[in-house]
Amino acid sequence: MTERMEPETCEWRVTGMDCASCAGKIRDALGKLPGVSDVTVTVIGERLKLRLDPARTGRDRIEAVVRSLGYGLAGPGGAPARKAFVLPAEGSGDGRHDHAQVQDGAGEGRGGHGHVHADPADRGIAWHRTGKARLVILTAGLLGAAWAADLLLPAPAGRWAFVAACLVGVAPVALRAFAALRLGQPFTIESLMTLATVGALFIGASQEAALVVFLFAVGEVLEGVAAKRARDGIRALATLVPATALLEEGGRAREVPAEALAIGQTVRVRPGDRIPADGEIVEGTSGVDESPVTGESVPVTRGPGEAVFAGSVNTEAALRIRVTRAAADNTIARIVRLVEEAEEARAPTERFIDRFSRWYMPLVVALAAAVIVIPPLLTGADWNTWIYRGLTLLLIGCPCALVISVPAAIASALSSGARRGLLMKGGAVVEAAAKVRQVAFDKTGTLTHGRPVVTDILPLGGSTAAEVLRLAAAVEAGSAHPLARAILQRAEGMEPPAAREARAITGKGVSARVEGRLLTVASPRHAAGEGALAADAAGLASGLEDAGKTVAVLFGDRTALGLIGLRDEPREDAAEAVRQLRALGLTPTILTGDNPRTAAAIAGRLGAEFRAGMMPDDKLAAIRDMGAKGGVMMVGDGINDAPALKAASVGVAMGSGTAVALETADAAILRDRVTDVPAKIRLARAAMANIRQNVTLALGLKAVFLVTSVLGITGLWIAILADTGATVLVTLNALRLLRYDPGRGGAR
Repeated sequence: MTERMEPETCEWRVTGMDCASCAGKIRDALGKLPGVSDVTVTVIGERLKLRLDPARTGRDRIEAVVRSLGYGLAGPGGAPARKAFVLPAEGSGDGRHDHAQVQDGAGEGRGGHGHVHADPADRGIAWHRTGKARLVILTAGLLGAAWAADLLLPAPAGRWAFVAACLVGVAPVALRAFAALRLGQPFTIESLMTLATVGALFIGASQEAALVVFLFAVGEVLEGVAAKRARDGIRALATLVPATALLEEGGRAREVPAEALAIGQTVRVRPGDRIPADGEIVEGTSGVDESPVTGESVPVTRGPGEAVFAGSVNTEAALRIRVTRAAADNTIARIVRLVEEAEEARAPTERFIDRFSRWYMPLVVALAAAVIVIPPLLTGADWNTWIYRGLTLLLIGCPCALVISVPAAIASALSSGARRGLLMKGGAVVEAAAKVRQVAFDKTGTLTHGRPVVTDILPLGGSTAAEVLRLAAAVEAGSAHPLARAILQRAEGMEPPAAREARAITGKGVSARVEGRLLTVASPRHAAGEGALAADAAGLASGLEDAGKTVAVLFGDRTALGLIGLRDEPREDAAEAVRQLRALGLTPTILTGDNPRTAAAIAGRLGAEFRAGMMPDDKLAAIRDMGAKGGVMMVGDGINDAPALKAASVGVAMGSGTAVALETADAAILRDRVTDVPAKIRLARAAMANIRQNVTLALGLKAVFLVTSVLGITGLWIAILADTGATVLVTLNALRLLRYDPGRGGAR
C-alpha cells in the first residue's frame, strides 16, 4: 500500500516582481495546479508561499511554472525555519522585467523566455547597469539606427529596419505572452502588447510599432526603479544591525559575527558603536539613540537593568550588555518580518481591484474587436484605419496603473510607518484604521506609565504603617502586577515574612498565608464584598479614590488591616493625544478596572470618556458594543487586554518592541507615545486618500485616451505612453507616502 504524503508548506524567494500584476500572474498560474492551495505572493518581500501535496504536484513543477513566466527563483523550495525574515541579500538580482535570462547557479533559477525579472547580478547595483536597462539601450539603438536608415536609404530598407527593431524588442514580450497563454492566462499586458505590435506591423505602421516597443521597455525600467525604492526602504532596516560584535570571554573581548551571538552572552559596546543585539545593560550608563528602531529622535539615558535594542547607537559611554534575544529574533528582524508578511493581508480595496481587473481586460479586448470589425462592416469604413484604432484601444486597456495603485500606496505606508515605530500588519489593517470612529484605551501602561508608586499607607484596627507594608509585601511577593511591584519597591529594605499558598483572584487581588493567617490584598469593592471593609474604612478609601488614586486593602479574617493608596501618573503626551483624536473626529474612551472615582479623575484630566470597574470580559463586551456604532480601535499592552484587542476592528499594542506587541495585535507602537495613536490613524487615512487619488488618476487617464483613440485623435505610441505614464505617476504618487510624517500631518 502506497504511503499517503501529507500536504506541506513550501516557500521560495521569487525575484523580479515589481507590481501586483506580477504577483497575480504567479498566483493564478499556480492556483490551477492540482494539489496546490493557499498560494500567497508578496511583491516587496519577494516571497512565494503555498501548501503543496507532493503526491499530486512536485516542487520542480512549481519552479518550472514560475520560471516559465519569466521570474527568477531562489531557495530550496521548503518553508524555512522561523529565523528572522525573508530578505533578498545585497548583491543579488534587482527586480523586474529584465529581458535577459538568469544564469543558472546555486540557489538561483533560469528565467524563461527572456522575461527575467531577476538577474542575480542586478541587485545592489545602479539601475542603468541592470539587464532591463541594457534592453532599453539596445532597443533605443535599434530604433535610432532604423530612423537613420529611413532617412539615408531607399524607402523599403528604412521600413524593414523599423520592422527589425520592432521584432527584436517584442520577441521577449511575445515569448512571455505565449508562456502565460499556455498556463491559461490569455489576457496579460504581454499578450496585449504582442497583439498590438504585430497588428501594427501588418497594417504598415512599423515606425509606431517600434516606438511602442521602446516606450514599453522604458516603462518597465521606471516601474522596476520604483519597486526597488520600495524594497530598499525595508532592506535599510536590516542593515542597521552591525555585522560584528565585541564578545566578552574570560575577561577579554574578541570580535565575532553579530549573528552568532547567543542568549546570555555579554558584549561590549563602545561610544559611537551600534548595539549588536537586543539585550539588557549589565554595566554602564549612557545615552542611547533608538531612532533607527522606534523613530524617537532624542537619545534616552539607559543604565543597568534596562533593555536596549539591536541597531540603536551608543552615544556617550562604554556599555556591557547581556544578550537577551538571538539575532534571528531581535526587534529589527521582527519588524522587517512583520512588514514583509503584512503584504499577505491585502486590503479589501486591493482585492476588489484585483477582481475588477479580471473582467476588465477581456472587456477591453472585446471592445477593441468591436471597434475593428463593426465600422468597416456596417459603414464600409477603411479597415486599416479601424484596425489601427482597435489596436490602440488594446494598449489603452492595459490595467497596470490600476492594479498597482493600491499595493504601491499600502507598501509605502507600511514602510513609512515602520521607520517611525508605527507598525501595521497589512493593507487590511491600514484600511480598517482609516475607518475607525472610536478609540478605546486601556489605562495602566497605556495612558499611564504603568509604574505606580505608593503615596499613602493608612493603618486600621491598631496596625502600624510599617506592619501593613511588611504584610502586604509578603502577600504580593510572587506577583508581577504593576501595583504589586510598587508595593514591593516601597518595602525595599524590609524583610517580609515568607508566604505560602499564594493565589491570584482574577481581576480583584491576590491572597497568601502569612505567619499562619490568610491575608488578601485586593480592591475595596472585593474587600467590601467579603465583609472586611467597615464604613469608616470605606470612607477613607473613597477619599483616596476621589484624589485619583488606586486603593489596595490588606485584610484577613474579615478585618481590614490597612489601606494602601497608589498613583500611576498619566503619560506627558496623553492629554495631547486625546485632543488630537477629538480633532480627527474620534471619540476616545478609557476602559479600566479602576473604580469610577479614580477613573473619573484621570479621564477628567485627559478629556476622555471612561468606563470603570471593568474585568477583561467587560472590556470585551464594551468593545463589541462600541463596534456596533462603527469601527473601533483598541489600544492596550498586548497581554492583559488580548481578548479586547482581538475583538476590535484594529487592536494596537503599545510597548517598546516586546514580543507580544509585535506578534499578537493588528498593529503596534514601538515608542511609548500616546500621540502615536492619532499619528497611526493619520497615516492610514493618508494612505487611503492616496489610493483614491491613484484609482482616479488611472481610470481618468484611460477614459480620456479611450475616447481620443476611438475618435482617431491619438495613436499607438501615445497610447503606450499614456499607459506607462499613468503607471509611473501612480507609483510616484504612492512613493510620496515615504516622506509623509503622520506626527505632523504632512511631508517633511
